[in-house]
Amino acid sequence: MDIDLSKLPRHDIFCIDFKSYYASVECVLRGLDPLTTYLVVVGDLSRRGSVVLAASPPMKRDYGIKTGSRLYEIPQHPKIHVVEARMNTYLDFSMQALRILKRYGPIECISVYSVDEVFFTYDSHRLFGDKWTAARSIQKTIKRELGLPVAIGIGNNYFQSKSCLDCLAKHSVETGFIEEVTYETFPQKMWHFPIRESWGIGRRMERKLNRLGIYTIGDLANANLSTMKARFGVIGEQLVLHARGIDCTHPYYKPVLNHHAIVQKGFGSGITLLRNYMGSDIITAILDQTEEVAQRAREAKMAGRTISLAIGYSSDVGGGGFSKSRTIETPTHLTRKIFQVCKELFFENYTGLPVRNIYVGLTNLSSDDVVQLDLFEDDTKARQLASTMDEIRKKYGKASLFWASSLTGGGTVKDRSGKIGGHKA
Repeated sequence: MDIDLSKLPRHDIFCIDFKSYYASVECVLRGLDPLTTYLVVVGDLSRRGSVVLAASPPMKRDYGIKTGSRLYEIPQHPKIHVVEARMNTYLDFSMQALRILKRYGPIECISVYSVDEVFFTYDSHRLFGDKWTAARSIQKTIKRELGLPVAIGIGNNYFQSKSCLDCLAKHSVETGFIEEVTYETFPQKMWHFPIRESWGIGRRMERKLNRLGIYTIGDLANANLSTMKARFGVIGEQLVLHARGIDCTHPYYKPVLNHHAIVQKGFGSGITLLRNYMGSDIITAILDQTEEVAQRAREAKMAGRTISLAIGYSSDVGGGGFSKSRTIETPTHLTRKIFQVCKELFFENYTGLPVRNIYVGLTNLSSDDVVQLDLFEDDTKARQLASTMDEIRKKYGKASLFWASSLTGGGTVKDRSGKIGGHKA
């Protein structure tokens, strides 16, 4: 399919990544060079099976230790620093980096992707020069003021810049970890990469595409758009367009505000378990995630109709899993109602394999006023009980009150209380 490139939106988008972010911050705080120091950040030093959250480049290169490895896999050697995560510290460095970016453009140009990755729409050419000059300036400023190494992918849209970052810039020592693709150069620079390198394609989708004879980004770009849409729906169409370097995501961040607060679209809570879960332990862990989601919805005075459950099986049995959702008639923020739907989804789809990942979500939101006006089911006592429990937790901490099942082997509440993103603050 021939595409008129002149009619496609064209911007200078930077995708900025802090290399081995957590590990780099820990190196900087110790006066060490992040690019030469052997350092690993783990979630919990007291657990042998604790997951590696970040590893410095030398650890990846020389020992094969990377994000997702386990504490017991790290060699015991005097030159290797093994430290525990400090999420508040990483968030603070991230905020400092965002303040640096605001010198190069307004807040609308900044779209935060994660604590260590951000998109930046660069339109201030008159002030800071062309895109390469600005990218190098941003990179040098962050290095000088924060000590953190940065890689930058440049593209005409979000997808191009992210793909450029992951596939090219992160590995491009010759260009100082800055690379660029455009509509014109995307096929030449990106099409030879395996589809698993394409942003948004996981292992399951890769297997499905492989069965269709699609192995590279170029194969996907040349796939029949109508056929892909018929087979995978709107996602199939998006995959093909992305493989062609086309992404029409609006390049400026425009939050929808209500009394200066961003409108919440949904609530979710997930966990990567420290061991394989089976039987009742899985149900207990699902309940703990459900309670977290319900409590956050109540705090925001919101309720939802669509309840989602995602289960990831252990890599010991080949991974995989399922993600299902169900929409109920009346919005809810009550734990027992959300949990009931989650249990239904679980038992309808569970195949008996050991579980390593659990996620519970609540979307399709409305004000909790709708819950209170439900004429067909009086949940007044349940809401009052939930409100009382929330107040106790707010005053004394999340671990001050929880379900009795959370004290069993499958419980996760006590371990996760006081953490940020599942890791120690």
